[in-house]
Amino acid sequence: MGKAVSKLSKDEIKQLRDRTLFDKRELQQWYKGFLRDCPSGQLSEEEFAKVFKQFFPFGDPADYCHYLFRVFDSDNSKYVDFKEFIVALSLTARGDMQQKLNFTFTLYDLDGDGKVYYKDLLAVISSIYKMIGPMVTMHSDEATPEMRAAKLFAAAEKDKKTDYLDFADFKRIVKADPSLISALNSYEGLV
Repeated sequence: MGKAVSKLSKDEIKQLRDRTLFDKRELQQWYKGFLRDCPSGQLSEEEFAKVFKQFFPFGDPADYCHYLFRVFDSDNSKYVDFKEFIVALSLTARGDMQQKLNFTFTLYDLDGDGKVYYKDLLAVISSIYKMIGPMVTMHSDEATPEMRAAKLFAAAEKDKKTDYLDFADFKRIVKADPSLISALNSYEGLV
């Protein structure tokens, strides 16, 4: 989007309406807020993590933000501009199940090869446990990140030492687990 200006152009609004589930008024409001928080028009990973810290004051969201930022930063510029931000927000808050599954799979697919290995799953799950901190008590069979990751691999009937989850596996285990479906829909209705 280049240099930050106070309003989106008609062309920018049209492009963003085609790529998001926000209307013109919402896009303008989000853009104003984005520029208020990021006057340069670019959000760094550190700034991204500061925002999350407000929502998770008893945990440490830095590692999770690193993984999430990678997905938001679709052009790998090391910054998230408004277009990247609003497209990702639209997917996570208002997207359909398929869009949310794609987005989430990308979060766990750390090297972008279409395969989620146990170590990748464990890294992201560990970052989530670290982010939520002691404020959430997990089920006894998910008390640790290792237990949660192993449970997901077992649900896909995969060996955590030799196998990986592809998108079809990922989709199948998410759709079979109400808590995962709930997690995918956790931002629905908030924006």
